[in-house]
Amino acid sequence: MKKGVEVSIAASIAVQLARAEIISAYPITPQTHIVEHLSEIVANGELDAVYINVESEHSAMSACCGAAAAGARTFTSSSSQGLELMHEILFIASGMRLPIVMAAVNRALSAPLSIWGDHSDVMAARDTGWIMLFCENGQEVVDTTIMAYKIAEDRRVLLPVMVNLDGFSLSHVIEPIEFPSQEAVDTFLPPYAPLYTLHPDTPVTMGAFAMPELYTEAKYAQEMAIINSKKVVIEVMDEFGRQFGRHYKPVETYNVENADFVFIALGAIGENIKTAIDELKKEGKNAGLIQLRLFRPFPSNEILSVLKNKKRVAVIERVMPAGAGNGPLFHEISSLMYTQGISAQIENYIVGLGGRDVLPESFIDIFNRVAHEKSTVPITDKNFNVIGVRG
Repeated sequence: MKKGVEVSIAASIAVQLARAEIISAYPITPQTHIVEHLSEIVANGELDAVYINVESEHSAMSACCGAAAAGARTFTSSSSQGLELMHEILFIASGMRLPIVMAAVNRALSAPLSIWGDHSDVMAARDTGWIMLFCENGQEVVDTTIMAYKIAEDRRVLLPVMVNLDGFSLSHVIEPIEFPSQEAVDTFLPPYAPLYTLHPDTPVTMGAFAMPELYTEAKYAQEMAIINSKKVVIEVMDEFGRQFGRHYKPVETYNVENADFVFIALGAIGENIKTAIDELKKEGKNAGLIQLRLFRPFPSNEILSVLKNKKRVAVIERVMPAGAGNGPLFHEISSLMYTQGISAQIENYIVGLGGRDVLPESFIDIFNRVAHEKSTVPITDKNFNVIGVRG
């Protein structure tokens, strides 16, 4: 049975179902409802966990690192400036191979001050060594949070996982969501059995000083772990589908089979793109969507398997390039296409910054624009298009 629940509250219920043992929390809009509701769950005795109120997001992630190193299943959540205040510790969590799960409720970075959603916060943290998953709707938030623990704690992985959901346009929306039973989640996600823990009876060293003779090997091992984690991500998604009947893939598609034109996007904006694709079909026009559920490690093979034989690609992003000429997702897609000899026309579109609404009509306009442009787009210092900019 589905229940109408605010997606942030649903995320906290998923953490409860995963039986998190340490919750380290600091409030920041728009993620506050997640940790706020978890505090109620813990205070009411509905979850046997320690809830730690800390003085900043830097401290929140630091507490998670200590708890995970001691062998506890941990959770925290953040957004925007809070995620960037954690930035130093994000590298420590991944470098120490600590299976922390964090909900990142994506929000624009200041300045100017904005509390609304875009992807500037997560894109600033994309190279911190975390596995990164993106959600389109509330059901995916619940399911992905549960899967995130099983992925992170797999001994072939032992890396932190960031579950990304769009601020306000997803986090504060009430949606019909089906929650699995506690018994079913316990079967899917057994108690965390850490490989090494900090304990005075069996001393170990974690995060030790590394001379130049060791640092490269340590980082290489970490890199191989995140690259090879994709296999585990696929295994966990397949297992989840078999047990719960909701199936996920690192890269999911919509109407791509007979379409020469495809959008590529992350997050909740995919629903508006799908609506635009349906409207285009009514006009006899074919467009498809490649939606990344997994962003790190980057699912190159899965993307290539869909992109081959496509003629036109529109990469949709919710972050400014910051002087790079194109957005970060565009750079990864275009580099992949170039190295694999895919010659499709590719363009970059920036949408929805600071929470600005992006209606399906905007994607119809993008389709019509790209479909009528020359196959070769001139290269300039600015190779992106901002949708809806005034002045």
